[in-house]
Amino acid sequence: MTRMKIRLTAALGLSAALMLSACAANESTAPTADTPAATTSAAGASDAPAQEPISGTISGIGASAQEVAQQTWIAGFQTANEAVTVNYAAEGSGAGREAFIGGGADFAGSDRAFKIDELEENSFGKCAADSKAINLPVYISPIAVIFNVEGVEELNLDAATLAGIFKGDITNWNDQAIAATNEGVTLPDLTITAVHRSDTSGTTENFTDYLASAAPDVWDAEKSGDWPYQTGEGAGQTQGVVAAVSGGVGAIGYVDASQAEQFSVAKLGKDGSFHGPTTESAAAIVENSPVEEGRADNDMAIALDREAEGYPIVLVSYLITCQDYEDDAVADLVKSYASYIVSDEGQSAAAERAGSAPLSASLSETVQAAIDSIQ
Repeated sequence: MTRMKIRLTAALGLSAALMLSACAANESTAPTADTPAATTSAAGASDAPAQEPISGTISGIGASAQEVAQQTWIAGFQTANEAVTVNYAAEGSGAGREAFIGGGADFAGSDRAFKIDELEENSFGKCAADSKAINLPVYISPIAVIFNVEGVEELNLDAATLAGIFKGDITNWNDQAIAATNEGVTLPDLTITAVHRSDTSGTTENFTDYLASAAPDVWDAEKSGDWPYQTGEGAGQTQGVVAAVSGGVGAIGYVDASQAEQFSVAKLGKDGSFHGPTTESAAAIVENSPVEEGRADNDMAIALDREAEGYPIVLVSYLITCQDYEDDAVADLVKSYASYIVSDEGQSAAAERAGSAPLSASLSETVQAAIDSIQ
């Protein structure tokens, strides 16, 4: 069967509300980040002599797509800094952004950046009074379209057909629109169950962004982190979609590719050219996409080019921090942790454990410069 060869951690089945900590034994060894001034650079080298070990606790809430990567980063960072505890609750991108606004998290994970108007309209609980949040791209991954149809191992879908399935216009697996791009495949007379996220989700926003841009004649809703139609079956967070598709005959859904190992995965494309989700194509799209216009210095929201050649549904997941924290100790810990995340060590570990695409050297250097600006 055509399956993503991406490794999952044993923590996949954990509740998304569980506060994650890597105080247990870790498999990875990270370079020591003894102080914020001595954090690990993108090249994996220390920028300053080691000083007193850092200590303290920071907590984040956010994207479930980042869950495996966050566990991996926490394990590596805490191995190098035994007096530090980092917690991460994978409650979803929307929950992470709300918690960061309200001061319930020191950092957030989100599969979409804060919009410019959101930054202007909100104050942020952990930030200094005159400071705003900044969006740091730290995790790149394709979004996989997973399906569970007995007897069907491979599936090609163009944008209009995919949009029709998830909008509810195409309701049976033997529909001519599906058959047209799957010559020789025996499609069953079986009702389609299209599973979407029921919570506010950055994965959904990236998925609907693709459908809205690539199939506007079918998908007449704007991109949104909330599901725009009263169709299909809703499931909470990534784990809910995985469970619904796994247990649903005739089901189809979308998840971060790191969560797709057990499933058959559709190829997507246009004009008869179909591609499976790969980290190489995800990294290439991000590398060739600019930062959104109108952003402040160090706020690195990427404007993805979804018309680029290759697999089209890619998400960039962000670490959201303050530009200037109210508490200097929190700022120091967040800077050290963020620096480990974007280091060669951190990105390689996430690629191995979560199947993400490592940041390119140039992007990593730019993100590190933004991290260095945090106060």
